[in-house]
Amino acid sequence: MRERIRQEWFGNVRGDLLSGTVVALALIPEAIAFSIIAGVDPKVGLYASFCIAVIIAFTGGRPAMISAATGAMALLMVTLVREHGLQYLMAATLLTGLLQILAGYLRLGALMRFVSRSVVTGFVNALAILIFMAQLPELTNVSWQVYAMTAAGLGIIYLFPRLPRIGTLLPSPLLCIVLLTAVSVGLGLGLEVRTVGDMGALPDTLPVFMWPEVPLNLETLAIIFPYSAALAVVGLLESLMTAAIVDEMTGTRSDRHRECKGQGLANIAAGLMGGMAGCAMIGQSVINVKSGGRGRLSTLVAGALLIVMVVFLDEWIRQIPMAALVAVMIMVSIGTFSWGSVLRMHKTPLATNLVMLSTVAVVVVTHNLALGVLTGVLLACLFFAHKVARTLLVHSDSERHGATRTYRVHGQVFFASTEQFCAGFDTGESLERVVIDLSDAHFWDLSAAEALTTVRRRFEAAGTEVQLTGVSDASAALLGRFAPAT
Repeated sequence: MRERIRQEWFGNVRGDLLSGTVVALALIPEAIAFSIIAGVDPKVGLYASFCIAVIIAFTGGRPAMISAATGAMALLMVTLVREHGLQYLMAATLLTGLLQILAGYLRLGALMRFVSRSVVTGFVNALAILIFMAQLPELTNVSWQVYAMTAAGLGIIYLFPRLPRIGTLLPSPLLCIVLLTAVSVGLGLGLEVRTVGDMGALPDTLPVFMWPEVPLNLETLAIIFPYSAALAVVGLLESLMTAAIVDEMTGTRSDRHRECKGQGLANIAAGLMGGMAGCAMIGQSVINVKSGGRGRLSTLVAGALLIVMVVFLDEWIRQIPMAALVAVMIMVSIGTFSWGSVLRMHKTPLATNLVMLSTVAVVVVTHNLALGVLTGVLLACLFFAHKVARTLLVHSDSERHGATRTYRVHGQVFFASTEQFCAGFDTGESLERVVIDLSDAHFWDLSAAEALTTVRRRFEAAGTEVQLTGVSDASAALLGRFAPAT
C-alpha cells in the first residue's frame, strides 16, 4: 500500500508538476466556454473544474487522468438552467454525484467490458473531431496574426522536442503558451489576437460552501432527477472510456469501480462549492500524458494551480493569446485521432468499420457521447449475434436407421438462430422416433427453449417420438424451466 501511494504520488514529481501546469492553463478557456454553453456565470465552470480535479486526484481510480467541467455535461444542463436557475443545477449536481457513487458500489463499471474495441476507436475519433471543431470559431474571420501565432505554436509543439538535449527539459505545449504570451505582451496593442481575458470575467475570490437553496421535497426531486440521471450516465461513460484510453497510452490499469465513486464524490464537492457537474476530459488527459504526467500529483497540480491563477494571477492569465491554446488543442486532436483505424479500413471486417463509423457519425452530428456509444454498442451486438447465429448447424444421418433418425446440433441456440434451428429439422418425414443430439449445442434464452418446444410438437403431431441426448447441465436447467415437457 505504501509503495503504491509513493508511486502514484511521487514517482514522477517533475513530470507531473510541469504537465499539471500545462493542463491548468488549457483548462481556463475551456471551463469558461463550457459555462457559457450551460448558461451560467464563468466562475461556475472554473470553480467546478478546480473542485473536481482536486478531489478526483485523491479519490479517482485512474492516476494522471484529468476531470473537470466538460462540454458534454454542459449541453445536458441548458434546459435545467434556463427553466429553473443555478440553484437547481447545484442540486442536480449533488444528486448526480450520489447516483455515480451508487453505480460504483453496484459495480456498474464492469459493463465497460461490453464496449467493443471498434466502439472505443469510434469514440476516440469522434472526440478528436469535436476537439478540432471546437477550435474553428477561433480560426474563423480573424486577423492574419492569429493564423501566424497558431502556426508558430504548432511549430514549437512539434519541433522543440526534436532539439538535442534541451528538447526534453520542458513540455513543448507549456513552452508554446509561454513564448506566444510573451510575444503577445511584448507587441502590445499591435496584435489583433483574442486573449483569455476576452472569453469572460475571471473570479476574484476562492469558492465557498454553498448549499442549494431549493425546497427539499418530491417536486424538486421530480425536476432534477431526469437531468441528474442523464448527467451521471454521460459522466461515467465518458470517464470510463477516457480511463481506458489513458490505460492504453500508459500501459497501466485503472480501477473502474473506484473511478465511479471518485467521480461521484468530486461532483458532490463541486455542487457544494457553487460549481456544475463534470467528468473526465479526454483532451486534457491526453495533454497531461503527452506532457509527461503519470501520477495523481499532475491532476492535483492542475486543479490547484487553476484556481490560484484565475484568482491571484488573473492579470497575467488574461493576456494568454487564444491562438496558443488553439495550437495546443489542435495538437491534442491530431494525437487523439486513431489514424491507424482509417489506414486499416481496407483490411478490417466491414462490420467493424460500420460500428466505428456509426459511432463517429452519431457523436459528431448530435454532440451526444452517450448516444454515439450506445449506437455503436447496439450495432456491435447485432453484428455479433448475426455472426454467431450463422455458425449454428443442424444435420442428420444421410440414411435413417430403420424408423429412427438422429439429428445433431452444433453451435449456439438463441433468439437470432432459432429460425435456422427450426428449419434444420424435417418434421414432415414419416418416422417412429427422432433423436436430437445436443452434445455440441447450448441453449441460451427463452426463444431457444420455445424453438425446441416447437420442433418437438411438430414431430409429435406427426406421430414421432422425440428423444434428447447430450444436454449440458446449463441447457438442461433452462429447458427444464421453460420447456419442461422435453
